[in-house]
Amino acid sequence: MPVLNDKQKLLRRLQQSCFALAEANLYLDSHPTCQMGLEYFRKHKAEKDAIEKEYTEKYGHLTAVQSEGTKKWEWVQHPFPWERGEN
Repeated sequence: MPVLNDKQKLLRRLQQSCFALAEANLYLDSHPTCQMGLEYFRKHKAEKDAIEKEYTEKYGHLTAVQSEGTKKWEWVQHPFPWERGEN
């Protein structure tokens, strides 16, 4: 198995948080009042938001939706996520 660099590790953590949120979403669809499920969702939502913020600050936006676009369309100012390579 290849060794992951810091960028890849952060992206992997983000993917894991997104997966946990998707699973919590499915669970809460059928158990909407489960306090443990709601707490699990809140925990992973906060984790995902923090990881996404860290990733964006270090490596740029992951999606065009994250772009502010107030004075200039920032999304095209940096390489797209799939063009960034291994660095």
